[in-house]
Amino acid sequence: MTASLTIARDGDVAVLTLARPDRRNALDLELCRALHEAVEDAVATQARAIVVTGEGSAFCAGADLDGVYGDEFIEALYTMLHGLTTIPVPVVAAVNGPAIGAGTQLAIACDLRVVDERARFAVPTARNGMAVDAWTIRTLAELAGGGRARRVMLAADTIDRQEALDCGLADRAGTVEDAIAWAREIAALAPLTVAHNKMILTGRGDEDAVAASFARVWASDDVKEAAAARLEKRDPVFRGR
Repeated sequence: MTASLTIARDGDVAVLTLARPDRRNALDLELCRALHEAVEDAVATQARAIVVTGEGSAFCAGADLDGVYGDEFIEALYTMLHGLTTIPVPVVAAVNGPAIGAGTQLAIACDLRVVDERARFAVPTARNGMAVDAWTIRTLAELAGGGRARRVMLAADTIDRQEALDCGLADRAGTVEDAIAWAREIAALAPLTVAHNKMILTGRGDEDAVAASFARVWASDDVKEAAAARLEKRDPVFRGR
């Protein structure tokens, strides 16, 4: 735990809470680095799912404008964001309030999004003269649709909770507790299969990596465990090997 991030464990689920409520959980250099380190630690300690949320009434209000203009911050931000897409563990964003600018980037870097009644998304770079990377814009278009992404990026528009649910930017309505419950369900699934699927969905595996992952899944003990569980009429217990 750092001053700006709370780390908790719920069985196989790591829960990471942005803890700068006085700044509406805006991302600064320390928080970006802490979040990246916490995610790496969660993977290293065999977490099978991760939940990211915010303390208080905001998920993340964006980048802390007091420190946003430095190369060091930009590097830390994108190392953290892109790191979420490359880990083999699924990440659920519990969007418990506005996700603005870097907050939307953080939400779409996660694999799934659960939104409460206060959630909304925006990337108002056209209002502050800044820019986001191509991955952000393309991912937003992939998730929300090209038309909505154009509204957000070209007209500085906002996507509210219901629209996010309707267009697929958000996956479920619910609270932080609902997101953790879903993460527990995901954590019970076959981890090698989930990692394989995530690698392909995020487009980060080349042909050789995908083929090796496919072979590893089919050669795993988890395939045998699933077959045994079917015969014994019980739930499988996957070990990730």
